[in-house]
Amino acid sequence: MDALRKALGGLSLFYALIFSLAALLHAGLVFGALRQPVIVPAVVVEILCAAAMLAGAFGALAGRRWAWDGLIYTHTAALAGVLMGILAVALRPAELGNPLLTWYHGTIAAALAAGLSAAFYVSRARR
Repeated sequence: MDALRKALGGLSLFYALIFSLAALLHAGLVFGALRQPVIVPAVVVEILCAAAMLAGAFGALAGRRWAWDGLIYTHTAALAGVLMGILAVALRPAELGNPLLTWYHGTIAAALAAGLSAAFYVSRARR
């Protein structure tokens, strides 16, 4: 269980980095060929998702007593943010729909759902 906690903590740090990069892209910064339309609400959601992932990573990597519950809550919060992004793209495909956004949202949603499943599994196994 300790190895899984550390793995999820490390992945949470990685996700926080990804969310931060996505926030910068939605704020209008260009990284080489990566560019996205400026979407201020997306910047806010991405920053909140990054902050949640950092909190979960801290709890998991520092071995806090609340680490497993924290991972469940932070993965759930970030997954909710990603699902809002998927909904926004679905409702305005002409303005927001592009292959990078579709790939990003699908990939990060699957990764967060897998992490959430692992955290739920451990929370049940600890009882």
